[in-house]
Amino acid sequence: MRKILLALLAAAALTLPAAAAPTKGKAPPPPPLTAEEQARLPAIEAYLNEIRSLKSQFIQSSDDGAPLATGTFQLLRPGRMRIDYEGNGNYIVADGRFVYFWDAEVKEQQNAPIGSTLADFLLREKIALKGDVTVTRMANDGGLLEVTLVQTKEPGQGSLTLVFEERPFALRKWRVLDAQGRTIEVALQNPQFGVSLDKDIFYFREAGRRRERD
Repeated sequence: MRKILLALLAAAALTLPAAAAPTKGKAPPPPPLTAEEQARLPAIEAYLNEIRSLKSQFIQSSDDGAPLATGTFQLLRPGRMRIDYEGNGNYIVADGRFVYFWDAEVKEQQNAPIGSTLADFLLREKIALKGDVTVTRMANDGGLLEVTLVQTKEPGQGSLTLVFEERPFALRKWRVLDAQGRTIEVALQNPQFGVSLDKDIFYFREAGRRRERD
C-alpha cells in the first residue's frame, strides 16, 4: 500500500521519493542547454508565475500497467493544491506547509513537508528555473515543448517534465520519473486558469469533517 501511495504522490503532487535507488555508477551529466534554449527560460518562468489559480480535470497514467486514474486538480498559489480522485474518495491536499494524502479505503493519511517535494516548485510565491532546481533538457515534439528539471543538490532523486502546448503557450501535462525509473504522467483536460477558488478546500480533513475555524 505504501508504494501505491508514494506513486500517487509522485504523479499528482509532484513529490519525489525520499531516497534514490542504489546504482552501480554515477550517470553522466546531461549536455548543457543551448543558448537558444537558455533564452527561452525567462518567458517560461514568466508564464508559470502568471498562474495564480488553476482548476482542471485530469487523466493519470503510468508505465507499469496500472489502471488509468481520473479526477480534479486545483491549484491556488502560493502554497495550496488539491487533487481529488474519482471513484475511490482518495485525495491529496497541500495547505501551504504540508502535502497530505488521504487513503479512503483504510482511512489513513500520509504527509510530507511541501519543501521536501517538487510540489513546492509550482506552489512557491516566485517560480525560478534555477537555484534549487536545474533544467536538464528542453525538447520540441509535435507542437509541444517539454522542459525537464531536477533538484540541483539531488539530481538522482528523479525528474519532473513540464509539457506545454506551444500555440497558444499553455501548461498541458507533467511527467514524473522517480528514482526507481518508474514514470507517471498527469494530463490536464480543459484546464481553467485564473479561476476563483475557495481557500477552505485546501486544508486536510477526513471525509465528512469540516475544518474547525478559529
